[in-house]
Amino acid sequence: MTGTSRNGGISTHFTIENRCPKTNARAGRLHLPHATVDTPVFMPVGTQGTVKGVSAGTLRSLGYRIHLANAYHLSLRPGVEVVEGAGGLQRFEGWDGAILTDSGGFQIFSLQGLRRISDDGVEFQSHLDGSRQFYTPEAVIEIEHRLGADIIMAFDECVPFPSPRATVQEALERTHRWALRCLEAHQRWGMKAAGGWYQALYGITQGGTEGDLRSSSARYLRELPFDGYAIGGLAVGESDEQRNEMVEVSAATLPNDKPKYLMGVGTPLDILEAVRRGVDLFDCVLPTRNGRNGQVFTRTGTINLRNARYASDYRPIEEDCDCQTCRSQSRSYLRHLFQSNEMLGPVMATIHNLRFYQRLMAGIRSAIGEGRFPPFYEDFIAQYGTSLEGEQ
Repeated sequence: MTGTSRNGGISTHFTIENRCPKTNARAGRLHLPHATVDTPVFMPVGTQGTVKGVSAGTLRSLGYRIHLANAYHLSLRPGVEVVEGAGGLQRFEGWDGAILTDSGGFQIFSLQGLRRISDDGVEFQSHLDGSRQFYTPEAVIEIEHRLGADIIMAFDECVPFPSPRATVQEALERTHRWALRCLEAHQRWGMKAAGGWYQALYGITQGGTEGDLRSSSARYLRELPFDGYAIGGLAVGESDEQRNEMVEVSAATLPNDKPKYLMGVGTPLDILEAVRRGVDLFDCVLPTRNGRNGQVFTRTGTINLRNARYASDYRPIEEDCDCQTCRSQSRSYLRHLFQSNEMLGPVMATIHNLRFYQRLMAGIRSAIGEGRFPPFYEDFIAQYGTSLEGEQ
């Protein structure tokens, strides 16, 4: 099955290559102007146009062909003019893969007390210098077109958890109105980046933890000509059970020939649960943020490298991991780096975590393609967290 969006002969394709007959998991391929990406895929978060502590070359060596950046942050610093002048985000960063830019709705949501939302848009204070800013859906689309990412996101309103149903519904209806305005603005730009390549625009569903609102949002947006669809407004305090239920409702209602993207949700278990429900794209700060703080992922759970138990542990983080960190450095040495506040420690922990996530996604894709996703899922769930801090 292929979903295609076209503009003047330039197209982006999403092809579903394999499906799991017992779940909604699927493996596919997303063709974008700067890369072809196998799905399900995890996108590292590069908010400021960089995945923290990792060069573009290292990111590629870890197997990544797409990462996320944030239009809100980049519009404030270094500014759209600077990035556009460089020829777009790829040239500005020195990155030859694809990029997805988030519209900044979640970041603005985080500015509690510093922003005011109306149907026109959002007025807020810059977190950098306190200057007053006003973002409309049209302004956000202009920013994203000038930044030049392969995938751009519509502007949406995210609400805190818990929120009264009336508040959730009001934000949902505003998100829908903004979605229409984003589409119209995208079409006025010819659906192309300032650099001339086609950009895919994804709509974002909302609805909090109200299942009927989630379903209603997905039904509304699927009738609009978006290139893909995101499930937004989760991982804001709801339980795992609530999140999984909302993902299931949303993914089941969205069109099956378009990519489905779960925004900001990304523990290994979260990813597996969402893949099982038909989600194709993920992003989360966990592998990089946790790595900077000394927490690394393994097949059986997480390890806190600052713990004294690793002072004389000369094993790699994970015996079968092929990353640069595990090939060359021990838990003991990494703990020493963190205890000494050496910058190499966070860098090497981040490299391992990113490789762990990439290997996880490759394993998921292989399991789907080979018809063994259900046992893969069961085995991972059974092993993850089976012993204290991932000890073997």
